[in-house]
Parts: sequence; structure tokens; C-alpha cells
Amino acid sequence: MQAILAQAQKMQEQLLSAQQELADAEVTGTAGGGLVTATVSGAGELKALVIDPKVVDPDDTETLADLVIAAVRDAGNNAQRLAEEKMGPLAGGLGGGGLGLPGL
Repeated sequence: MQAILAQAQKMQEQLLSAQQELADAEVTGTAGGGLVTATVSGAGELKALVIDPKVVDPDDTETLADLVIAAVRDAGNNAQRLAEEKMGPLAGGLGGGGLGLPGL
């Protein structure tokens, strides 16, 4: 029983460490061939948005809005992939008997 508790404690520490790594990480997404770049944290929080002046057309703000949405979505998808990479192995050990016990 002591070994199981020690394993659970170790997994919890690894999970907290991975969560902190994600919070500290930044990933980018782009649209329009790099004309719009969004940077998000590993947790998906928008941190920065860079818009190339070439894409700014006062008569066509819809295209710019679409590019911003696409860049933010791309960055969010990249953050999700990063989270899956960091958390996937840990999350797999938390459910379905991951500690050798049913349902734990």
C-alpha cells in the first residue's frame, strides 16, 4: 500500500510539473502565409498578436478578421497538441486502474 501511495505522489508531482511547463510555454499559430501570427500560452491564453501591415486594408476588414481568427485557432490547436504531449502520458496513468487498482 505504501508503494502505491508513493507512486500516486510521484504522479501528482509529475502532473503539477507538466502543468507548470504548459503555463510557461508559448506556441504560435499563423495565417495568410505568416501575415498574421498569434502567440498563446500552453494553456491557450492569447499572449500576442502580430499583423503585417501589408494585410491591413480599410476596405476589407473581413479578410483581416478571418486571418486573425485563423491564426488564433492555429495557435490554440498547437497549444492543445503541446498539452497532449506533456499531459498524455500522465493522464493515462490516472484512470482505469493506472495505479494497479480498479478505477484509480
